[in-house]
Amino acid sequence: DIGDIVRGRDLYGGNNKEKNRRQQLEQKLKDIFAKIYEKLTTTSSNNKEALQKRYKDTDNYYELREDWWTANRHTVWKAITCDDDNKLAGASYIRQTCGSGNNATQASHKCRCKDKNGEHDTDQVPTYFDYVPQYLR
Repeated sequence: DIGDIVRGRDLYGGNNKEKNRRQQLEQKLKDIFAKIYEKLTTTSSNNKEALQKRYKDTDNYYELREDWWTANRHTVWKAITCDDDNKLAGASYIRQTCGSGNNATQASHKCRCKDKNGEHDTDQVPTYFDYVPQYLR
């Protein structure tokens, strides 16, 4: 899943064509996290030593990637499901999230439910995919 890919934990081998594409993606992610690391350690004068100690893996940036995913996983889902032209309206991987029991309905507004007052989107991620072990996907 996306979280595993971002964190560098995508273990699926697949065919050679897909393997090459995954290696390219992994290299791009390393480049991105290298830039994030550089920015963090040059702009944070108070915490510079603590940040360098915490993120000492400057080859793969696994710890930084893990922390970034923890901090941003909900906004990543919002970015993926930004669906102004309604292309995801019939997406079957979206679970029923609005209401409960016999009143459960599909989340139809950008794959998110409104709050109890019907005014604002909730921050609930409407899939279970983030928690499915690799071997079951």
